[in-house]
Amino acid sequence: MYAEELKVGNQFEVDLVVECKSPKKIISSIEQTINYVEIFRIVQEEFDIRRSLLETVAMHIAQKIEEQFSDLEKLTISIRKLNPPITNFTGSVSVTYSKTFK
Repeated sequence: MYAEELKVGNQFEVDLVVECKSPKKIISSIEQTINYVEIFRIVQEEFDIRRSLLETVAMHIAQKIEEQFSDLEKLTISIRKLNPPITNFTGSVSVTYSKTFK
């Protein structure tokens, strides 16, 4: 994190894909599947903690989701910094982290 970012902050977009194991029965309640409201809460909590690298944020989010949901097969998270402090650069930068679970 650059000194300027520490002062003014930045804006981010998060894309998250969660793949879960095929259920043995038809899912009929939120308790039997991935609760995306809970995932959103985890993402929010992790963004409340100031960290220097997007990679670190992505890895912490993946770890927390893994702790919360046992039926995961794979998780892919992309974090895009919308206004990177790069001189003469317009656009965004991003990091993508994928993890496969056993």
